[in-house]
Amino acid sequence: MLKWVTVATARVGKSEFALAHHGDDWIVRVDQRVLMSNRVHQSEISLAEEAIDRADQPQHVLVGGLGLGFTLRATLDLLPADAQVTVAELVPELVDWNRRLLNHLHDNALDDPRCSVIVGDAYEVIARGRSQFDVILLDVDNGPEAISQASNQRLYNDSGTRACYQALTPGGVLAVWSAGPNAKYAARLARFGFHTEVLRVASRTGGRGTHVLFIGNKPED
Repeated sequence: MLKWVTVATARVGKSEFALAHHGDDWIVRVDQRVLMSNRVHQSEISLAEEAIDRADQPQHVLVGGLGLGFTLRATLDLLPADAQVTVAELVPELVDWNRRLLNHLHDNALDDPRCSVIVGDAYEVIARGRSQFDVILLDVDNGPEAISQASNQRLYNDSGTRACYQALTPGGVLAVWSAGPNAKYAARLARFGFHTEVLRVASRTGGRGTHVLFIGNKPED
């Protein structure tokens, strides 16, 4: 039986991130809890597919949270050659791991000329934007119930929801990945003006498990 081998670690605030693998399986742990895995990633692909399908010819997409690159890869595959994708990732080591060790999982998505990476807080990137993005894809932490970094919670509270709304172009789409349902967050999206949907999607191809996507459409002016 193959053992998990830790390949690299990083310290983020009070938490330790660890990249590990056995065979072709890769995971990122945060304080010994599995945060992401290449065996369970269909919902990350669905995050991009469902949002972009609802947007009218999107040209600029923000991906908040790089993860293992599956959402980014799906986004690039769905966009035209003249589109722009901005990735905001808080953990610099995760960007490095994706470039050096995990690039086979997403076919070198970070090298796509349409892609630019900001190493920093997705909240700050969104808060600086005003009608900047046609689509915002958020897969940060565990969704609205942040577990790895307490500061991630501000993405999903009133100030973060308002910032997302303001950062979108008219008719733009916000899509948020979540490990499970969150009625308060769905209600918050609606309260701030989004036309809101809550979708259950498969967590992995052929599996019975599901994750939740919150979709918010910003009305046209």
